[in-house]
Amino acid sequence: MIRIRAVVSMFLLFSICLVPSKTLSNPASSTNGGPPAWAYVVPPPDAKSPADDGKARKVPNSFARYTLKQVSDPFLAPDWHPLDHPKMPGIVAHGRKPDVKACGYCHRADGPGGPENASLAGLPYDYILEQMEDYKAGHRTTALPGRLPQVSMIALAKAATDEEIQAAAKYFSTLKPRQNIRVVETARVPKTYVAGWVLAAKEGKEREELRQRIVEAPEDLERFESRDTRATFIAYAPMGSLRAGAAIVRGERTGPACATCHGKDLRGRELAPSIAGRSPSYIFRQLYEIQTGARKGSGVLLMKAAVAQLSPDEMIAVSAYLASLEP
Repeated sequence: MIRIRAVVSMFLLFSICLVPSKTLSNPASSTNGGPPAWAYVVPPPDAKSPADDGKARKVPNSFARYTLKQVSDPFLAPDWHPLDHPKMPGIVAHGRKPDVKACGYCHRADGPGGPENASLAGLPYDYILEQMEDYKAGHRTTALPGRLPQVSMIALAKAATDEEIQAAAKYFSTLKPRQNIRVVETARVPKTYVAGWVLAAKEGKEREELRQRIVEAPEDLERFESRDTRATFIAYAPMGSLRAGAAIVRGERTGPACATCHGKDLRGRELAPSIAGRSPSYIFRQLYEIQTGARKGSGVLLMKAAVAQLSPDEMIAVSAYLASLEP
């Protein structure tokens, strides 16, 4: 029986599509007062995936080759760098048709994830089991009802067997996370568009005001879309975010220090996840969903009190600071 215990991990469906988006003009929340669009990126309803030309894709420092059809197959985890990790268990490499997609499809072969989901590499085994149980029990939902990635994750959690979940948890918990996010404080950022479930920078030098939000994007979009585990990201954050975030994380401004539960180096403990070096978009979503009640469960009880008084700007600062740390 899978036990319940702690706070933060998310499998999200990633679909490949390149669709221009409107400028995200409201930095703190969506236009209807819901969750902020920059953190909850959703492709437009008329988004279309590009046609597969049948040509083999390649990424730097890899002899592997995959077509667009293959990297878009949710029952395949492209393994560009097989020497970077142990052999993937079947549930991670190809899932189980028709209901259990490959864990490595969304989270990549060795678990780095992306802005649209969680990094799983190095998360505690028991913590991963708890999160899957929370999905099954309905404790982990989403602040944006009907958002396909979350709906898909909940369905997967309910369909997966205990043995499959345990195999995936054992695999990901043994992996070492790597730093793949570069945080830049700035007032102006490249204009972006929606690419699947993430933002991507438009070509050229056109810029716009960042205001109070984080813009996180792959530094090489094609490499990220090809599910290269070594893909990197740049996260633009408001000026002063790192200093403000550090003060909050250390308990100098609001609530207890994060190290109380997440460890002195913020790299986690047995029942608490590492929060250092994680996607700022993902961290913000978790803080927002815990605060608004979309994410519940036994492990969230302590977090609920810790984030209750955080403003959106403070959550942005915390997310940016944590992303800047070495995982």
